[in-house]
Amino acid sequence: MNISTVLDMATEAYADRVAVVSGSQRLSYLELRDKAYAAAARIKLSGVSCVALLDVNSAAVPVAIFGAAYASVPYVPLSYRLTRREINELLARVAPALLVTSTDYRELVEPRESLQIIHREEFLSLPAAGDSPAQLDENTRGVAVQLFTSGTTGKPKAAVLRHENLMSYIIGTVEFAAAGDADASVVTVPPYHIAGITAVLSSTYACRRMIQLQSFEPRAWLEAVRRERASNAFLVPTMLSRVVEHIVATGEAPNVPSLRALAYGGGRMPLPTIQKAMELFPSVDFTNAYGLTETSSTIAVLGPEDHRASIASDDPRIQRRLASVGKPAAVEIQVRDEFGRVLEPEQVGLVFVRGEQVSGEYLASGSQLDEQGWFPTKDRGYLDAEGYLFLDGRADDVIVRGGENISPGEIEEVLLQHSAVAEAAVVAIPDGQWGEGVGAAVVLKPGADVSVTELQDFVRQSLRSSRVPQAIVFRDELPHNELGKLLRRLIREEFAEDAAARET
Repeated sequence: MNISTVLDMATEAYADRVAVVSGSQRLSYLELRDKAYAAAARIKLSGVSCVALLDVNSAAVPVAIFGAAYASVPYVPLSYRLTRREINELLARVAPALLVTSTDYRELVEPRESLQIIHREEFLSLPAAGDSPAQLDENTRGVAVQLFTSGTTGKPKAAVLRHENLMSYIIGTVEFAAAGDADASVVTVPPYHIAGITAVLSSTYACRRMIQLQSFEPRAWLEAVRRERASNAFLVPTMLSRVVEHIVATGEAPNVPSLRALAYGGGRMPLPTIQKAMELFPSVDFTNAYGLTETSSTIAVLGPEDHRASIASDDPRIQRRLASVGKPAAVEIQVRDEFGRVLEPEQVGLVFVRGEQVSGEYLASGSQLDEQGWFPTKDRGYLDAEGYLFLDGRADDVIVRGGENISPGEIEEVLLQHSAVAEAAVVAIPDGQWGEGVGAAVVLKPGADVSVTELQDFVRQSLRSSRVPQAIVFRDELPHNELGKLLRRLIREEFAEDAAARET
């Protein structure tokens, strides 16, 4: 099925129900479909090969997603946080394209004959197309979405998601028309992230009202949940951390009685943060959703009952599950060693995933699936005996000290247990004797004070000496991207520069 099917189904079931809220604008499912029809007509008339979007969240996002689907061309959202040069390099790669943008970002775009530009407001006001788009491409192998990777280690790769991948994910994880008339979901992740795209598809298939917030700020997020009486939300870890910090700092009660379910994912969640969040929102069901762009979003879930059981249990085996990403969701997961052998429970290795929702495909290099259909996530981790997946960082983050593989994650977990530490990032640093050593960048809690020696001794009490950071630096903050992912590369570069400076 083409992903536009989810909008057709929602419209047939609840044509008059509100589908999208963006500022003062509200669209019913019928109005959303009519605007998507109009967009598809414009796309086909333009003769372009894709629809690009350079903008923040708005009603134009679902219209562009479904309009591109009805027109049978890929939807390609671009990050508005990139530099002017980076944005135009990506636009050159997707041309000929129709670009939907706004006044704030139009000035970043260099004119070119292969690029047709339409302002967001004009895009949302296209004349009605009448009937459904003719000759809808029912080839599920067609490309529905093309997403560029962050490019932190080189030129961004174009990940390809086909209609069959996304529809497999939606049908396998969402119940059609499961939402009640009052249910609403707050969308805060940017439109160029896979979670932003699947939030649109999931909400539409569930027939749930989606509230598109242009940007995230803790107070504004809480106000939006109250104002719209939102029942569901998704936050990346840094967003949830900021919400928790805001509530603690102001002393105000959350006062969001409508909120029933809050999912989080997209990065490592510090245990103190989720524990405090569960304390502040005792009636909310928390879900940890782990996924990747290449897998059409979520592949493992730690559900509400697991969260509550972990907090309530005295059994260390159950307590530690709060640090996991849960069990596979509609996919298969394996952990393998470097030779491809499947490992036993509790053995750390490389995480592989297989399922219909898994694309594992890039525009230039093609499919990365092996002969049996398994995709290498490039994450390290292990499965416990009950099938819960514990992540141990990216494969590229492993520190190799004298032939010994050291996981940054296990050292960070120990550092975060210290009462003075708010954040910690462990990376490989240059070491003349061992090849690589262990370095740590630490952010202290407000008003806290601790020495390097104290932290080293603290780690030594829990881990063997080879894992004790030989260098610790204190920072006001750690570098993260806009979705809260830690940019270890920048921390490694700082340590390398410091080492080079000492040698000169």
